[in-house]
Amino acid sequence: MSGPADREDSVRRNTAFALLAQVATAAFTAGLTFFLVRRLGPHDYGLFALALGVAALVALPADFGISQSAARFVAERLGDREAMAAVLAGAGRIKLATAGALGLALAGLAEPIAAAYGEPGLTWPLRGVAVAVAGQSIMGLYLAAFVAIRRVAVNARLIVSESAVEAGASVALVLLGGGASGAAFGRAVGYAAGAAFSILLAARIFGRRVMALRSPGTSIRALARYGGALLIVDSAYSLFSAIDVLVIGAFLGSAGVGLYSAPMRLCTVLHYPGLALSNSVSPRVARRRGRAIERDAFIAGLRGLIVLQAAMVAPIVVWAGPITRLALGDSYGASEGVLRALAPFVFLQGLGPLLSVSVNFLGQARRRIPIALASLAVNLGIAILLVPLIGVIGGAISTSLAYAIYVPAHFRLCLGMLGLSAAPFLRTLTRSLLAAAGMAAVLAVAGTSAVSPLEALVALPLGLAVFLAVLLATGEIRLSTVRSGTRKLARALRPHRTPAGD
Repeated sequence: MSGPADREDSVRRNTAFALLAQVATAAFTAGLTFFLVRRLGPHDYGLFALALGVAALVALPADFGISQSAARFVAERLGDREAMAAVLAGAGRIKLATAGALGLALAGLAEPIAAAYGEPGLTWPLRGVAVAVAGQSIMGLYLAAFVAIRRVAVNARLIVSESAVEAGASVALVLLGGGASGAAFGRAVGYAAGAAFSILLAARIFGRRVMALRSPGTSIRALARYGGALLIVDSAYSLFSAIDVLVIGAFLGSAGVGLYSAPMRLCTVLHYPGLALSNSVSPRVARRRGRAIERDAFIAGLRGLIVLQAAMVAPIVVWAGPITRLALGDSYGASEGVLRALAPFVFLQGLGPLLSVSVNFLGQARRRIPIALASLAVNLGIAILLVPLIGVIGGAISTSLAYAIYVPAHFRLCLGMLGLSAAPFLRTLTRSLLAAAGMAAVLAVAGTSAVSPLEALVALPLGLAVFLAVLLATGEIRLSTVRSGTRKLARALRPHRTPAGD
């Protein structure tokens, strides 16, 4: 049976739309973050950030590993609409049970958790994010499915809609006097709308069978088996991502959480290009019967990400002070050291999605378990050691060191499973770091502690020019490649006709 689910887009088109969606999300996230940190101040923003940290402990277990498990099986059944719909129907049943139960549990335990932190004002922010957890989990299932069928343009519409609703609701509720609770319930409104939109889009693309109350037991059993491994990995990663906030909150209080979380939120958006490329490339390594794994797409994608992330590191290292003051305000002066210590994290987090999600699509999620647990242990141990000694910067150091284990370990897994050599990637890494050093030198000339807008507008393009010049001189890129890539990207973004009903 043919239908909208049978058409797939190219890597370039998927990457372009994924990046557009992430850029739009980054704009909403950055704008909302700037508004919240300034409107709420360190204490109330810290309450909101602490609520998000607690919710992160629930969000991925609420998924039960089902979103990525379903994505893997959908990708392996690409072209068989009925089989894909059956997978999603089974996944939806599991998701409703797990996300609903854990969301209700978090809402019910909000008051005791707030009391444990000595922050009574944390109660209602926790209840707001509990609603958001359920909506986010349901939305995540269908986002993963659209990635698996290589239709990222659908995700772009969905993600932008959710981000716009969340930002609008959050701003309105905070302005009405909702404080941290208003920010949390604005997030809940956004994800509730996103869940509703995603269900409607899934029914349109896969057929109404995706909402069936019954589906073949084999689909549910297979989803649960693979989801079990992903649950362990995702739970460890969820705790890994939230552990610094929780440790800082325990030792330094909500103000310390705010000083750490604000620059971390700024850094998080810098992994969007890596996430966009992962959405386009990772499904192509799935083992489909009669089809070869698309190794060339993986190689080109990872080398490109190494170059891109290296370019992001130089401004963070050199201009941490000016960026912090401009983006967050003078009350976040202590966040300068946090931002600078997060530079290795910024580089590695861009590579992480492509590497880790590729392992998922290759059906080897169980091999990720020791990596995730080791990274978690390192992050927790170093955070507990350093935060009491040097403050919030200790959390940034522990995050960067843990990522220095997590990402290289996944890189090694991918090399082995895809039969690739490390040499080309290491050459790209060396050339990119040399280019980043040249860029950093140019930026440093403009200043490190204070840079005017005019100086930044002059120095940043010059720094990028030096970065590109080093890449050209070392042979990492060619002028013909730059011209060709620009033309292909422009073609990928042009509207094209889609089948009726899409």
